[in-house]
Amino acid sequence: MASDDILTRPLGRAVPRAERLRDLLRFRLTRSTILGGLAAALVVGGSVVALVGDPLGGEPHATALINVREAEPDTSSKSVTAPSEKPASGSSSATEVEGSSGVTVVRPLGTAAPTDAVIIRVPNEAGVTLAAAPDPRLTERGRHGSLPKLGEGRVRALDVYARPAGVTGGPRIALVVSGLGIGQAATAAAVAKLPAAVSLAYSPYGADLDRGAARAREAGHEILLHVPMEPFDYPDSDPGPQTLLTTLRPAENLDKLAWAMSRFSGFVGIVNFMGAKLTADAAAFEPVMREIANRGLGFLDDGSSPRTLSQGIAAKMKTPWARAEIVVDVVPRAEAIDRELARLEAQARTKGLVIASASALPLTVERISRWSRDLEARGVRLVPVSAALRNSAPGTRLTSATP
Repeated sequence: MASDDILTRPLGRAVPRAERLRDLLRFRLTRSTILGGLAAALVVGGSVVALVGDPLGGEPHATALINVREAEPDTSSKSVTAPSEKPASGSSSATEVEGSSGVTVVRPLGTAAPTDAVIIRVPNEAGVTLAAAPDPRLTERGRHGSLPKLGEGRVRALDVYARPAGVTGGPRIALVVSGLGIGQAATAAAVAKLPAAVSLAYSPYGADLDRGAARAREAGHEILLHVPMEPFDYPDSDPGPQTLLTTLRPAENLDKLAWAMSRFSGFVGIVNFMGAKLTADAAAFEPVMREIANRGLGFLDDGSSPRTLSQGIAAKMKTPWARAEIVVDVVPRAEAIDRELARLEAQARTKGLVIASASALPLTVERISRWSRDLEARGVRLVPVSAALRNSAPGTRLTSATP
């Protein structure tokens, strides 16, 4: 039984001496037991530390090694080495690399939003330089802006702005890629990847077209204007708000054509965008073809419509004319495009000069680029479309008999 205390004893009762001695002895024994236990625990703990050297006395623990590294430099803002700074030994500055390689790296202009896209502009082969555009002799002011015109002595934009053909015999291919100017990235890729002898047709609906067309010509590409024309399923298929229509009066169609021609300068001719219905309607298309001739331009039929009357109308209007015999990417798949390119090459060996058209789809541009890399080594040359337009009488079609 536990020791009594003041609360368990009757009030006023004296504690006998024997009872006091017993309580005192019990207290001392209890204190000695506690102190002895503590001392024994300390001895055991000290022995463990001495034996294992573990200040945690065997408790589970882990040690983590922390390496302190210096903060890496901030690369969020791009810096450009000033031209005056010399690069480290054994390296070259970007300016030196560009200068030695002949490749110019530029960033796209005319965009409001910042962009990290980089355009690599590859210089055109053989250093071919096209005539500057616009040429004052071939320009007049219209309601929508500057328009091409025949110069004195019947000097034509078709002749002045053309890329030199380079060759006049042997297997040749004249290829136009259409639909440029709408997407900046796709247009830049086409200009950079396609051989300079490939002609490019720009849509009038693009932005900053004068600058884009000028860049293409600087790279050696001859350019055409891609004019929207009415298809049979219009308006389900709608080429755009400035489409030339069979239901419009001639003056209205010519005004739409003038708007398109005022969008940029330096083109050698017109190529249809859709237009199966318009080019099959002689009454509607004759005034258009006459205007093209009066402006010193040629007309290229892209070959997409079997019902076109463009050849006969061009002959009647005395308009330089040619027609694509093969549309490279009717089926926009890699194997189909490669098959059409092979067929195009075979026809060039048989006929001498073959004309083809294609769209500016990234896949099409990539396949044409790959196909053309060793085309010349295979004995076939690329020539600009103007070679087909300029070297023929107005309205006549080039054949295998062409020299």
